[in-house]
Formats: sequence, structure tokens, C-alpha cells
Amino acid sequence: MDLPELQAPAGWRTVDIVSDLHLQAGEPATHQAWRACLERTDRPDALFILGDFFEVWVGDDLLDAPAPLEDTADRAFWRRCAAELRAFAQRTPTFFLAGNRDFLLGTAGLAACGLIGLNDPTVLVFGGRRWLLSHGDALCLADTDYMAFRAEVRGAGWQQAFLARPLAEREATARSLRERSEARKRTLGPDPSLWADVDAAAARQWLERGRASVLVHGHTHRPGEHDLGQGLRRVVLSDWDAAATPRRAQVLRLTTEGWERQPA
Repeated sequence: MDLPELQAPAGWRTVDIVSDLHLQAGEPATHQAWRACLERTDRPDALFILGDFFEVWVGDDLLDAPAPLEDTADRAFWRRCAAELRAFAQRTPTFFLAGNRDFLLGTAGLAACGLIGLNDPTVLVFGGRRWLLSHGDALCLADTDYMAFRAEVRGAGWQQAFLARPLAEREATARSLRERSEARKRTLGPDPSLWADVDAAAARQWLERGRASVLVHGHTHRPGEHDLGQGLRRVVLSDWDAAATPRRAQVLRLTTEGWERQPA
């Protein structure tokens, strides 16, 4: 079966791609780096966000007007991020493909943020090349525990039951899941190279299905480029942490000539 496809308009000359910003109220440096990125004078013709833009998303009602005394710093932060995205998207088409932290961003949330939702994966036809865009988590086949969890939470039944719970309860569940995830990372070690990576054979199969030559993805927090053979390549996006040393915040800019990484 053919993969979903997006044909870029003839007038596009530059496309920016980001992922894994993990924006959250407790990391203001990264949010400030993102704001500066939105305000760049060399604005692209389109922006693609390949998941994990938000550190966590437990339902579109995060953006609802809060009841008295029920607002939190996190909810106010999500509303501010949505407003910033919406303002940017009014001038620049902005596309979103869900990650493992923000897959519950639904129709109402996309509209509030001014985003155009995409399936994972999607083929972008731009600059005489077919680019396969994905968050990347569905290709980390060696992480069997995560793949089982992913299959469960992406199911309609699980999501319907989860979203029916009170917002505060969902937020508490999300905090618990994040703590478990961080504990697992500490067990594996702080170096992302020790974590499960994208399966090369599966990546090639996706590229062949999409008749694409380059897979662009995030999720693994291992920015780099990989030769998959037979003229196929895998380009991995940077995660963002503007307070880290060295600082991590990159935009992948596609042009009609190829691609380059730019600091945000």
C-alpha cells in the first residue's frame, strides 16, 4: 500500500524540520530558543514538526479556559506555546506529525495551534526529491517493551478511556510514566547511543514503499546521517536542550539543493 504523500507547491524553496523539543515550563532556555527560531528573518516556506514538540500532552482540554483556582504553570505554558505556533502558522504553513509524547494532540488541539496534521510516515515531494518524514519511534523494533506499550496507547479504546478521565488524573498518570521512562534511561545509561535505535532493514522497507531516497526522523536523540545502501540515507534530527553543554537546538533546512543543519 502506498504511503501518504504531500506535494510541495512549486513556489517552495526552503523547508525547515524540527523534532524533540520537549517543551515544558521547567526548561525556559529551550522555549526561548524556540521563540527565537520562530522570529528568524530567513523564514522558511514551510515548517514541519516531527513529534515530541511538547514534553507531554494529555488531551486538548489542556487549552481550555481554566476554572478559577485550577490553572497551573504547565497549563498556562501549553496555552502560550499554542498561541505562538498559531501566530507563526498564520504566515507559514506548519505541519505536525505526532511523537511518543504528544500523540494525543487531536483535531481541536491541532486547530488551536494552527497545525496541519500528518500521518506517520508521510512522503514529502520537494526539490525534485522524495523525503520520507517520521517521528522514528515505530522503527525502533529492538525496544520490545516500548513497542508493546506503543501498540496499546495508540489504540482507539485506550485513548478513549484515558481521555474520559479527569484532566488532573491524566496529568498525574503522565508524570508517573515520565518518571518511569527517566528511571529506565538511567538504568541504560545517559548516553543515547546505548538506547534502542532505528532498525536499518525496516527503514529501507519504508523508503522502498514510499519510493523515497531519504528518511528524516527524530526520537532517538542521536543527530547524524546514515548510509542505508542502494542510494538510501537516514538523516536523524537533533533533540533540543538549550541549557545543556554543549547546547542542543538544531533546525534541519531542506532546499532545492539538499539539506543543512542550522543552529537555532
